[in-house]
Amino acid sequence: MKCNTIKFVLVGDDAVGKTCLLTSYTQKKFPTDYVPAVYGDHGETVMVGEVTYTLGVFDTVGEEGYDRLRPLSYPQTDVFLICFSVAMPASFENMREKWFPEVHHYCPGVPRVIVATQIDLRDDSGSEKTRQQLALVTTAQGEKLARKLKAAKYVECSAKTHKGVKDAFDAVRNWKSPTLFVAGVDCCPPQALAVAVKYQSPVIERKTKCIVV
Repeated sequence: MKCNTIKFVLVGDDAVGKTCLLTSYTQKKFPTDYVPAVYGDHGETVMVGEVTYTLGVFDTVGEEGYDRLRPLSYPQTDVFLICFSVAMPASFENMREKWFPEVHHYCPGVPRVIVATQIDLRDDSGSEKTRQQLALVTTAQGEKLARKLKAAKYVECSAKTHKGVKDAFDAVRNWKSPTLFVAGVDCCPPQALAVAVKYQSPVIERKTKCIVV
């Protein structure tokens, strides 16, 4: 039986919900207490046909003071989950201004998935006028940016409500393309680990190497 490891790294501004997303994934529940952002990895094993995949998920800190330390977690990454909060327009702008350039610099060619977090706040914001005043990022805006930045995929989620959860594992099992497959776990937070990973054979080959300088 073949076994492959797929390494995910979560990046994005502070307070966009990366750690809550990861905590929901690893503990199957939304954290009610303060969760400090820490570097670390968490594993999950899934079967795709006869192949076993270990999904290794790494959390990172988005603070500017960690700009030199954070890239140390990038080598051998298969997929980046680049997160922004729909309630934080600045985090959305930083997708283009900071996170995509940083990831491209250290790991050119590695697939990047844009993850819009905290979408439950759209429903909690009351009237349309209130939502406009809060300047919540819309789905259309997120999809447009994903196309512009040539992201492998755009997903929206709420670690709190699990809104948007889909059976990502079935997507893996039913995927027919010989050059692209979708990997994920149906118990994960909303589509956060539904990701596109390019491969040349059943054993994933990393065609590019991350550069840490």
